Amino acid sequence: MSNTYGEWLKAQREAAGLTQQDLATSAVMTRSHIAHIEAGRRVPSKEDARRLDRALNTGNVLSSFLPEDDVAAADYFEAVRVLEQQAVMIREFALAYFPGILQTERYARALLGTAFPPVSEEECDRRVVTRLERARILEDPVTPVVWALLDETLLRRPVTGEDVMAEQVMHVVRLAETGRIRVHVMPFGGGHHPLVDSMLTLMWFEDQPPLAYSEGGGTGKLHDSPSMVRKLQHRYDLALSNAMPLKDSLALLRATAKEYGHHD
Repeated sequence: MSNTYGEWLKAQREAAGLTQQDLATSAVMTRSHIAHIEAGRRVPSKEDARRLDRALNTGNVLSSFLPEDDVAAADYFEAVRVLEQQAVMIREFALAYFPGILQTERYARALLGTAFPPVSEEECDRRVVTRLERARILEDPVTPVVWALLDETLLRRPVTGEDVMAEQVMHVVRLAETGRIRVHVMPFGGGHHPLVDSMLTLMWFEDQPPLAYSEGGGTGKLHDSPSMVRKLQHRYDLALSNAMPLKDSLALLRATAKEYGHHD
């Protein structure tokens, strides 16, 4: 995302002769939160922006200058990608396709090949590289803790050839078998559930409030309102309570991979 907002905030803070800690104290925020906003890694909530306006005596400029909430997911996700690298816990709900941090190269490439409007081969290559770089957070054996709640729909509606689907499913199985991630499948038999209308990512941090990112219909939205984040966390918990246990989920994933042609 553009860092115009963060740069403008920094300029106003420095013009007022304030350090990041000074501003944080006056606005009732943490210094690291101010630093993330100025660096373009975070977008302040409306309440944060109002407190910053009061602390800097800027009227309602920071409030009215906030980036729009709903923009194309591909554009807005840059902020989420950065936050993903800082998270200590990530919980994913995937409805139509495997979460980006769990995708194999061939699966990611095939998925991007179905994009509309179509993307160029060069743009496809760039996005594949980005997804593979995102997945590198799983190279750390401990952090972030990752839970993946997968709707059975994404297993039954292949986005590409059977061999690629088999490889993708087994990639998730191996991550779970080694204990790197925890995976649960939401079966068709579970009926309607609170997350059935969109993809969802929940993130927790060491020094910042939790965030949520939802995506659907070609748009994405980053949620930092505490009440909305709690609401989405509760929806995730409720959906998870109806999912299959880890052992049964892995058995279903292995069986699905076998159906797609995987051989042990």
